[in-house]
Amino acid sequence: METVKTDNGFAYKKTASLCVSESSALASLKEARVIRLIQKWPLLYEFWFCYGLIYWLGTQFTMVLPIGFLYLIDAFLGKYLVLLLSSIAYSVGMGFLSMSTPPVLASSMGTCKDYEPKCLGYTQKALFYTALALLAVGISGHLVSLKPFLDEQRTKSDDGDGNKVFFQILGMFMVAIVPIIGAIALPYIKPWSIRFGIPAICTTVATLLFVSGSCSYSISGPDGSPLTNVCRVFVACTSKISKPFPLDDKELHKKDGPELQSFSRTRILRRLEKAAIILPDKSLEEQEKNRWRLCTVAEVEEAKIVVRMVPMWMTFIVCGMVSSIGNTYFLEQANHLDRKLGKWTIPLPMLLLLFNCAKSLFYKSYTCLASCFAGCKKCAPPVGIAVAMVFSVLCCITSARIEIRRLKVIRRHDLLDKPEDDIPMSIFWLLFQFFLLAGLDSFFEKSSKGFFKDQAPESMINYLQYSSSGVSGLGFIGSVLSVYVVGKISEKGGRQNWFQNTLNKSRLDRYYWVLAALSSVNLLVFILIACIYKYKDPEPVLEQGDENGPLNGQQEGPEPELEPEPEQGESSQPEDEDGAQ
Repeated sequence: METVKTDNGFAYKKTASLCVSESSALASLKEARVIRLIQKWPLLYEFWFCYGLIYWLGTQFTMVLPIGFLYLIDAFLGKYLVLLLSSIAYSVGMGFLSMSTPPVLASSMGTCKDYEPKCLGYTQKALFYTALALLAVGISGHLVSLKPFLDEQRTKSDDGDGNKVFFQILGMFMVAIVPIIGAIALPYIKPWSIRFGIPAICTTVATLLFVSGSCSYSISGPDGSPLTNVCRVFVACTSKISKPFPLDDKELHKKDGPELQSFSRTRILRRLEKAAIILPDKSLEEQEKNRWRLCTVAEVEEAKIVVRMVPMWMTFIVCGMVSSIGNTYFLEQANHLDRKLGKWTIPLPMLLLLFNCAKSLFYKSYTCLASCFAGCKKCAPPVGIAVAMVFSVLCCITSARIEIRRLKVIRRHDLLDKPEDDIPMSIFWLLFQFFLLAGLDSFFEKSSKGFFKDQAPESMINYLQYSSSGVSGLGFIGSVLSVYVVGKISEKGGRQNWFQNTLNKSRLDRYYWVLAALSSVNLLVFILIACIYKYKDPEPVLEQGDENGPLNGQQEGPEPELEPEPEQGESSQPEDEDGAQ
């Protein structure tokens, strides 16, 4: 666990954040349990769609909402308000989710208490869908605001605080014990109202603890969003669309002081450079007052980088589509397979454990791959993404072949109309596709992060990393839509739809072949884009010191006298010393 120095108010915040994060983990049903939930929960496939949407948008790789929350933090609200609002949204969402179960409002609504569709009224359905939306807001808000807020409080901490060790131990205890208690207790709690009610109580208590320490927090306001700068470039460029390109670079607006990052000017997307044109009929000071009509060259180059990355982002959607089947169809396939290994029955979560172990191995494999490109660091992430897409193709092909085998076993034993019966086929057949899926997820995660870390402007790294996850997360939504579209196409001409009400009657193998073809085309498109992509090469930061003297106060009086070298002259010694450091 990360060591965090705390004062009294921050201790309340740390405890509350741990309660929220751990109860969030408890509230997020594991995929293996979701399959059973679909069979028992009255809202059936609507719940499955919405749960998948929440899972991808609100948690790890599939996250669209965090980009919007990052913008709210930087431009309008700040970290504290976003964290507070998301905590309230999550608490209310868990409460609504618990209230949407039939037994809770049965007496007041005049409905029955059984978990049957007839026992669900309009109010329960409204609460259910409202809860899902609030949970998405809560999880996404915590994702982008919690860690920055904790880092902000760290600067306020006092090493002499007597309560620091106590709250660190308390936090470590909660991180360790809460998931263990949840993993042991929740399977024995049958009513869904209680299963949802316990996390609702935990999140409410955590939110109250958070609010109770508000007076002692170090709260900073919004600092401005780099997304606004990108919008400014397009607005300024549009306002000067009729202006000719300047013949002299001096007619472009450049800051006198050192900028966050120096860029080599690129000739692609040159039309955007019109945003930096200094008009001759107005003074520079007057034009700088209207920031939506004049931008700097560095801001224009940042906007160019964002525009150039859009085609690369689009290829990530298919990776998200393939990754999503691991949390849905793969686990549904495993649900009724033979899980016996000798006399031992393997629990279904063991597949997820092996999947995570395989991901750890592939993480190390990517590190080895990146070390092979030490001489060309910018080549490692694109190669890693291409490898991930190869895993995507192989995963779909392998899944299709194994599904064909599973369907043959089902027909041989006359199990088409017996979806609840166990299939005499070992669950270990699925290890191949889980292994390949682990390669896809691990290589894609590491490579995409490395790509944006190397290529994104310094001010937009957070946004672009979340954009990668968000675009990949759109793949989950795309997978839901693809199931609908493929199903409609498959039933043309009076043929049977590939997706039936049970997996035994469905032709999932054909859907896997469609994904394999789509992934192959996506790989070719990515290779083409990666070959023509203009990679960013930041200039050395020391060049900025030539115009402004040594940076960060590194010039010291005695240093020039120790090594007088007339041929270097002037202020070059502090810069050489800085370079040696």
